[in-house]
Amino acid sequence: MNYTEAINSTPVVLVEFYATWCPHCQRMMPVIEQIKELLEGQVDIYQLDIDQNAELSDLEKVNATPTFVIYKDGKPVWRESGEMDGQFLLDKIQSFM
Repeated sequence: MNYTEAINSTPVVLVEFYATWCPHCQRMMPVIEQIKELLEGQVDIYQLDIDQNAELSDLEKVNATPTFVIYKDGKPVWRESGEMDGQFLLDKIQSFM
């Protein structure tokens, strides 16, 4: 699946750009897993390693990790970088549903 297909796979999609060596990203991993479980079947969530997806990361102008982008109907509607509270992120996703 390419990026365009991914961000159009459900009406609301969350993409996380992360790095395996990033401590903030590591702390967000269990948070993202919980959100995936809570929103299963409603929102697709993709996690992209910036080192394995360097071209796409550059294209999306990702210059900090983790960077979260919410897409609605294939268009970016919200973007934030850094470690954040899971409830804040969940509420933000749900506000676009």
